Amino acid sequence: MPYRIKTHDAWGSTPVGDFPSLDAARQAFSSLCQDPWYRQDGTVKGLELLEIQADGQAQRLDWFAFA
Repeated sequence: MPYRIKTHDAWGSTPVGDFPSLDAARQAFSSLCQDPWYRQDGTVKGLELLEIQADGQAQRLDWFAFA
């Protein structure tokens, strides 16, 4: 199943990228959580890691909030 990372801000959510494996998605998610731009920007409120199901529905696997 594909995996997707989205950012969340005051205007909604934006897909950052799709990944073929959970390992690749978790590595990217971890890197983005530590990214100085996301941490200092102030408009990005959070990151979400999703698993895309066969029927198109998404299930949240992880969430990170920039405080």
